[in-house]
Amino acid sequence: MKVNEWTEEAFEASVEEFLALIEEAKGVLEAEKESRAQSGLIRISHRAVKNVVVVGDLHGDMESLVHILKDIEDLNADRIVFLGDYGNRGSESVEVYYLLLKLKVSEGKGKEKEKKIIMLRGNHEGPPDMPVMLHDLPFLFTKKYGMRGKEAYEKLKELWVYLPYCVLVEGRYLMLHGGLPVNVDSIEDIAFAHDSHPASSNFEEILWSDPVEGKGDFYSMRGAGRMFGEDVTERGLRALGVKTLIRSHEPCEGVEVKQGGKVLTLFSRKGAPYFNTRAAYLILDETALREAKDAEELARSAARIW
Repeated sequence: MKVNEWTEEAFEASVEEFLALIEEAKGVLEAEKESRAQSGLIRISHRAVKNVVVVGDLHGDMESLVHILKDIEDLNADRIVFLGDYGNRGSESVEVYYLLLKLKVSEGKGKEKEKKIIMLRGNHEGPPDMPVMLHDLPFLFTKKYGMRGKEAYEKLKELWVYLPYCVLVEGRYLMLHGGLPVNVDSIEDIAFAHDSHPASSNFEEILWSDPVEGKGDFYSMRGAGRMFGEDVTERGLRALGVKTLIRSHEPCEGVEVKQGGKVLTLFSRKGAPYFNTRAAYLILDETALREAKDAEELARSAARIW
């Protein structure tokens, strides 16, 4: 990865260069989605990889993104999974998107199973019928590129439909942005949740839901998704054959363990408007891939906090 070169490029790129990058990324992501038979789920066999890096919300924090990328330069990660929410609420959201897309297109077109960079869809990359409040990404594009910034923003939004939204490390972990849908009986309920939207709320819950202590589920104060208890998580993880849910979506001091170790929340950016003083990412090494760990163990051994 040419982190320094591409970071500099992100700040200096013209709108024409950004539009060309978006178009190239669209081709890559579209081909990958076709190779998944339009599924929103990426499967990773724990036998096929030696390490997997997981990154939570970035929200336009270029400093944190560069810190992570430089920190793992010597790791030669088999997969780097970004859990969504790349822009909004951070002044360098446009540049963060540029760097991430540059990472993605640098792999070129190829087999899905061989791709290192995995960009999941968060609620800030959701469908038009589930908008977020304080959506300042279009403003940041016009601030950088003037009237043509709107064109770049609209083109960027076209990419979101091609992004996957779940990663299954088979027999080990489920990774997504928000939460487990309340009614999950099989992996297909996750993999094709976008096809059943909005008749089913599964896709909405994947992007928007949050875990709570206790049992049961109820509507979220966010205005979308649900708050889901430990019984929902336990039932869902059992149906999917995994031990731990790894997600982002909620600000925290890097990592937070919930529901008796069933859920790990990961947050990878710092500063306003969340004012967290620490951020984190995960390295799932051979030990964490060989035998499934709960969230307590992952927070202790896999989290890299700064």
